Amino acid sequence: MQDDDKRWTQGPMVDSEDDKASRQKQRGQDGDEGDAETLRERQRLAQFDMMDRWIDGVLVEQRRSRRWKLFFRFVTILLILLGLSLSFYGIYSLGQPVAPSGRHLGVVEVKGVIDNEAPASAQRVIEGLDRAWKSDATPAVVVHINSPGGSPVQSQRIYAEIMRLRESGDKPIIAVIEDIGASGAYYIAAAADEIVAAPASLVGSIGVIFASFGLEDAIDRLGVERRVFTAGDNKAFLDPFSGISDEQRAFWQKVLETTHGQFIQDVKAGRGERLGDDDQLFSGLVWTGEQALELGLIDGLDSLDGVARRYLDEPRIKDYTPRLDPFERISRGLGRVAFQWFGIPEASSPLRYQMP
Repeated sequence: MQDDDKRWTQGPMVDSEDDKASRQKQRGQDGDEGDAETLRERQRLAQFDMMDRWIDGVLVEQRRSRRWKLFFRFVTILLILLGLSLSFYGIYSLGQPVAPSGRHLGVVEVKGVIDNEAPASAQRVIEGLDRAWKSDATPAVVVHINSPGGSPVQSQRIYAEIMRLRESGDKPIIAVIEDIGASGAYYIAAAADEIVAAPASLVGSIGVIFASFGLEDAIDRLGVERRVFTAGDNKAFLDPFSGISDEQRAFWQKVLETTHGQFIQDVKAGRGERLGDDDQLFSGLVWTGEQALELGLIDGLDSLDGVARRYLDEPRIKDYTPRLDPFERISRGLGRVAFQWFGIPEASSPLRYQMP
């Protein structure tokens, strides 16, 4: 009997009505929670999508704004460059004389230091000489000089061109010295058919100069070691931080004397018998216009206006010197500053036909 009772009690349990209702309620609650979580996830995704669209819009607007800013900056820079160009051109044009009508003197300017990188370069002066020479409206060509001299090579080139034109004999070439026509500038003037100057002008200085410093003691006192590597015993003999031997000094003096001899020879060839016999004529001294006239260095005391009146009933002059590009001058000036700043030597001769 007991076994029968166990059989009945150990069978599968049957849920009561209350248990069934409780489980159905739990399943309903879980379903509701799942739907709420799904809704919240959809809301989050919608928010993220809206945020992405907003960010994309902001980025597009920023890119559009940057494009306009770049465009306006470009236009502003372009207008500034255009304004500067017009200003430079206006300043440059104001310095150029109006071309006269009819016959006139053809003038070529030699102003400032004579150098390959300066306004008074051989290329520029020679181009102006050729233009003035070829013009049928010029009865004479004037080399208008106001210069202390400069490069021997540049002076020699201009001298040779004037002599070439002079020997053709078509029209006279007159050198007019203003405040100063010394050294390399006088070298150029000596090639002309005639030289005139003001009574107080400085004329002459027929000599050659080289200037440097001897800093070997200074560098020793500072405790600086100079490192120079050369191939050739005399390659660095002009280095200011190194000593110079008697042989090197004599050699360099010979170079100066040879260059000075070229100067003297060309002045004699240009001036001929008009030169005086003064022993100091080629010593490097400089004289006033009155003294230079007595020494035969010039032919008369006159000015550019006086020469124009001599050749023309109605004095007119035209500057045939090629115009200077202002941007080129600025770039050259910046180049020189850079060379000096970095200690790079410029490509010019250390010898000078120039007053100190």
